[in-house]
Amino acid sequence: MRTSIALFFSALLSLFGLGEARARQAEDSLLRRQIGQMIVAGFRGFTATDKVADAVQRLGIGGVIYFDRDVPSAVNRRNVRSPEQLQQLSADLQRLAAEAGHPELFIAIDQEGGRVNRLKQAYGFPKSVSAAYQGRVDRPDTTRLWAERTAESCRQAGINVDFAPCVDVNVNPACPIVGAVERSFSSDPEKVVAHARIWIDALHRQGVLTSLKHFPGHGSSRADSHLGLVDITRTWERERELAPYRALIGEDGYADFVMVGHLVHRGVDTLPASLSRRWVTDVLRGELGYRGLVITDDLNMGAITEHYTLGGAVERAVNAGVDMIIVGNNGPVFEPDLTARTIELIFQAVCEGRISRARIAEASGRISVMKQNIFNDKSH
Repeated sequence: MRTSIALFFSALLSLFGLGEARARQAEDSLLRRQIGQMIVAGFRGFTATDKVADAVQRLGIGGVIYFDRDVPSAVNRRNVRSPEQLQQLSADLQRLAAEAGHPELFIAIDQEGGRVNRLKQAYGFPKSVSAAYQGRVDRPDTTRLWAERTAESCRQAGINVDFAPCVDVNVNPACPIVGAVERSFSSDPEKVVAHARIWIDALHRQGVLTSLKHFPGHGSSRADSHLGLVDITRTWERERELAPYRALIGEDGYADFVMVGHLVHRGVDTLPASLSRRWVTDVLRGELGYRGLVITDDLNMGAITEHYTLGGAVERAVNAGVDMIIVGNNGPVFEPDLTARTIELIFQAVCEGRISRARIAEASGRISVMKQNIFNDKSH
């Protein structure tokens, strides 16, 4: 009898233990799906190759980013060959996500026009012009024309996120990454806001989300964050460079994406803004009242890779309040398993208590709401 009772309780304990294990497995599976949705990944290929298909289906990434130039190989073709090819690639990626039961993908690109132009005439896309040109002409109908051309090209190619407009104020015309390459509409914040509004409206009419960048302002800098850490402590002008964000967020209720730059202002934080809770949570969300998605600039840029490990960077970014992380895999060295490694690093940081599950759930929740809003309302 005693033996029977002992066996009975032993069986109960085994079942209880099995139940606990299954519950932990389910929790971990959910966590990995949530983390996957936080990643916007770059990849090589004109078609949905096995590698990107795996990232979409098994890893459940939230989005991809298209480039035309492959930096590691110095070849001018990476994802973009023609309008028809890009349309097919986008359709195939969305099909893969749907087949795996994942939400639709954010399919993103940096298409500002001028020098930052992935959809080039050489590939069969319409001509584009720089933001600086539009600002110099300073006619709403002219800016609207160029914005609508870009929006139509994105929509036809299956792109639903354009990381534009650039709202950096042209404080330093010699800035190697903004002023010198004509990415700013103007040195006047009011003009920047006026032209940015036209771009946002044109892209929205085609169902394309936008992104203000590079928060808190890259226009005064003297260096390029692609190459190394950029210190704006002595050059940044608070009221002037935050003005576009105040106007578009505060007055217009803008809530698509804000891309946070790898910019250090030592009067605010010793960390770059993309990794800084003071910038993301206190200033952007707190002071400016932003309620949309916060995304990092590419974590493969020199500003980050020269100073932080990937694990250290993603941990800081997520804890800062960032919702999505770009891992473009388009730096000096291509890493085939970078996307999987990024997700694993975040997962381990959560398991070890360095990132809370609540922080992941918060970011995942914002992404889910945004996707429901745009994909359930194609007239956005």
